[in-house]
Amino acid sequence: METGRLLKSGEFLVSEIESKDVFIPEEFDEEQLMMAKSCRDFLETEVYPNLEAVEKSDRELMKQILKKSGELGLMGISVPEEYGGFGQSFVTQMLVAEKTGAGYSFSVAYMAHCGIGTLPIVYYGNEDQRQRYVTKLATGEYLGSYCLTEPGAGSDANSGKTAAKLSEDGKHYILNGQKMWITNAGFSDTLIVFAKIDNDRVLSAFIVESKYPGVVIGPDEHKMGIKGSSTAQIFFNDVKVPVENLLGKRGEGFRIALSILHMGRIKLGANVIGAAKQSINDSVKYANERKQFGVLISTFGAIKYKLAEQVIRLFACESAVYRVSRDVDRLIDKLKIDCGDKGRASIEAISHYAVEAAILKVAGSEMLDYIVDEAVQIHGGMGYSSELPVERSYRDSRINRIFEGTNEINRLLVSDTAMKRAMKGEFDLFGKAEALFSDLEKITNGEVQGESYYEEKWRYVRNFKKVILICIQGAVKAFEKNLINEQEVMNNISNMMMAVYITESLLLRVGKLEAIKRNISVYRDILDVNLFDTAVLVRNSAGEAVYSFTEGDTAKSVMNAVEKLTQVRGVNVKEARRRIADRLIEDNSYKF
Repeated sequence: METGRLLKSGEFLVSEIESKDVFIPEEFDEEQLMMAKSCRDFLETEVYPNLEAVEKSDRELMKQILKKSGELGLMGISVPEEYGGFGQSFVTQMLVAEKTGAGYSFSVAYMAHCGIGTLPIVYYGNEDQRQRYVTKLATGEYLGSYCLTEPGAGSDANSGKTAAKLSEDGKHYILNGQKMWITNAGFSDTLIVFAKIDNDRVLSAFIVESKYPGVVIGPDEHKMGIKGSSTAQIFFNDVKVPVENLLGKRGEGFRIALSILHMGRIKLGANVIGAAKQSINDSVKYANERKQFGVLISTFGAIKYKLAEQVIRLFACESAVYRVSRDVDRLIDKLKIDCGDKGRASIEAISHYAVEAAILKVAGSEMLDYIVDEAVQIHGGMGYSSELPVERSYRDSRINRIFEGTNEINRLLVSDTAMKRAMKGEFDLFGKAEALFSDLEKITNGEVQGESYYEEKWRYVRNFKKVILICIQGAVKAFEKNLINEQEVMNNISNMMMAVYITESLLLRVGKLEAIKRNISVYRDILDVNLFDTAVLVRNSAGEAVYSFTEGDTAKSVMNAVEKLTQVRGVNVKEARRRIADRLIEDNSYKF
C-alpha cells in the first residue's frame, strides 16, 4: 500500500515529501535484480563481443542482435502480458533502460524499438492494432521505428510537410513525404509515421509497414558516434496505408508525438545512468593500473577529484530518476481506475511528469557528457585512442543532448511547463512567489540553534526554492507575457529548478538510506558536496536573472535576499571528495 502524498509535476517547487515515501535503487526486489542481471549478461555475451563489427554499420548484425534480445524476452518489459510482454512496472522499465544503457549503439537501437517504436501502439492503438503489431514487436518478430523529424521540421515538429490524402474508395491514406534521422530505419518492419491529412493544421499518426510499395529507405548516415545504430532517411512515394492503420484519432498525432517524446526523455534519463556507470568503471580501473612518477595515478588528488565528481553527479541523477519513476507508477495506478485502459493510463501518467522528464533528459545527458569527458582525460593519450572503449563512450554520449528534443528546447520546457501548470491552478506557485517578493526585507536564512544534520539540509533546499520563486515573480512582473522570449532568463530559472530537484532527490535518498541503518558516511559526503555546489549554482543563476529583470534599489534588495537564502555552512569539499574517491578506488568499480 502506497503512503504519502503524490506531488504533481513541478509541484516540488512549493511542496515536499518525506524520505520514507520515496523509492530508491537500494529497494529493488529480487525479480528486478534478476532482470537487471539478464540485461548485463546479454550485453556481455551478445553485444560487447560484436561491437567492432557493429561499429562498421553492419545492419544485418544489429538486426540479429536485436532479435535475440526479443527471443529472450527483453523487448517485452513494457508491453502488457495480453500482447506477449511482461507488463512490468515503470520502475522496472527504467531499471532495464539503465542496464541496457551500457550497450553503446545497441542501446540506441534497442531503446528506439522498445520505446518510441512500440509504445505508441501500446498506448494509442486500438485492440486490432495491438494484436496485429504489438504482439510481434514484443518478441522481436517485428522491429520498429519512429518517424517524426523532417529536413525542415526538427524542434518544430508540427511544421512537417509529409502529407496524407484519403483515396477515392476510402480504403487507404496516400502518403507522400520524407523523414530523416530515423533510428532503426535500415531494418524496421513497422514505422510510426506522422503526417497531416489534407489541409489539417495538426499531425495525425499512422502505422506503416516498410514493405508497403513506395516506402524507400536511404543509406545509413555517417555519424560522429552510435555508429552501429542504423540512422537513415525514409521516403514515402504514394504509399497506400490502410485506413485501419490510422493511430489514434485524426489530428491526434501531435499529441501522440509530444507524449511519446516525454516518455523518450524520461527513459533517456535512465539510459544514461547505465552508460555513466560503465564509464566510471573504465575510469577507476585505468587509474588503478596506470603509474606515473612511480605511483598509481589513482593516488593523485587531481585524479581523485575527477573520480569523486563522476560519482557525485551520477549518484544524484540516479536518485532523481527512480524518485520520479515511482511517482509515474503511482499515477498510472490512479488513472487506470478512472479510464480502465492501462495503455492510456501509462502515457497520461508519463506525460503528466513533463517537467521532471525534461529535467532528467537535460541533467542526465550533461552528467554523462561530463563523466565520459573526464574518463578520456583520466586515460590521457590512451583515452584518445580507439584501442580503449572510452573513446567510443565519448563519441556515443554526445547525441543525448540532441535526442528527444534538444537540451535547449528541454531547458525552456522545464520552467515554462511548471509555470503553465501553476497558472492552471494545479499548485500555488504564484501566490507564494508574490508573498516572498513583496516582503524581501523580512527574508532570513532561517538558521536555528541546535538543528540536526537533516534539518539543516532541508532548510537549504527550502531556501533554494524560495530563490527560484523570487526570480519567477520578478521575471513575470518585468516581462509579463513576453517572458517566454527571454530565453536566457528562462534558462537561469530552469538551471536552478534542475539543480534543486536533483539535490532534493539526493537528500531524500540519503535520508532513507540512513533510516534503513546503512553505513552512510560516504553518502553524506556526496550530499554535502552536492549541496555546497548547488548553493553556488543557485546564487550565480539567480544573479544573472535578477540583473536581467530589474535594477537599482530593487535589484539590490532582491540580491540581498538571494545572498541570505544561498548561505550554506562551509564544507571541506577536498576531503569529502577524497573519501568518495577512496571508496571507489578500493572497490575498483562503481558500487554506490
